[in-house]
Amino acid sequence: MFAPHKSQEISHIYERNNEATLYIANLDAQVDEEILCELFMQCGNVKNVHIPRDKINGFHAGYGFVEYEYEYECEYAGKVLNMTKLFGKPLRCNKASQDKRTFDVGANLFIGNLDAEVDEKMLFDIFSSFGQVVTVRIIRNEDDTSKGHGFISYDNFESSDMAIENMNNQFICNKKVHISYAFKKDSKGERHGTAAERFIAANKALNLYSGNENSNHVMPYNSSSAENT
Repeated sequence: MFAPHKSQEISHIYERNNEATLYIANLDAQVDEEILCELFMQCGNVKNVHIPRDKINGFHAGYGFVEYEYEYECEYAGKVLNMTKLFGKPLRCNKASQDKRTFDVGANLFIGNLDAEVDEKMLFDIFSSFGQVVTVRIIRNEDDTSKGHGFISYDNFESSDMAIENMNNQFICNKKVHISYAFKKDSKGERHGTAAERFIAANKALNLYSGNENSNHVMPYNSSSAENT
């Protein structure tokens, strides 16, 4: 069983290989290092697990890091365990090295008429066929049942356009789903996917590729997935 000494764990935090490390978000309050290790060791050799905690009350903020021995194990775990539910909450897994390279471009989709059996993991697996999925969220009632609609965001508009083209009016679990660009938050009926958003996204991607990163980058899983963004 994985149980590093505290001093050993702290050392690994600063020396970890981000290419072999997953950033895990949406952790339930019940999740601790041992539980996270037991889950992720199914995909490879876990080298280190770290869940940052408040120094005063000891509670964590809902995210952590899992480091593997090898990069291919990290890649595999990210694909297999992303959106897997732990204590009823779908985990959001992303390679730690991608955190600074991923930003919200506005490629955010609304998906409606979802069958009650469809969950976040199913949507992630289906829509990953069209590109890098950043977030998946199904809107739920207080009893955790689906309200029949949700949101999917990509890291580029090419992927979101392809998802709409291929999946709009297609059947998932015997129900025809409706997919379109989501409405922007606090906007007067304006949807994502505008020419202005695409122009800004293209410039950000160019600057990022050139190494001119700026402070506008958003960590993909550090914040909650908004219904309208």
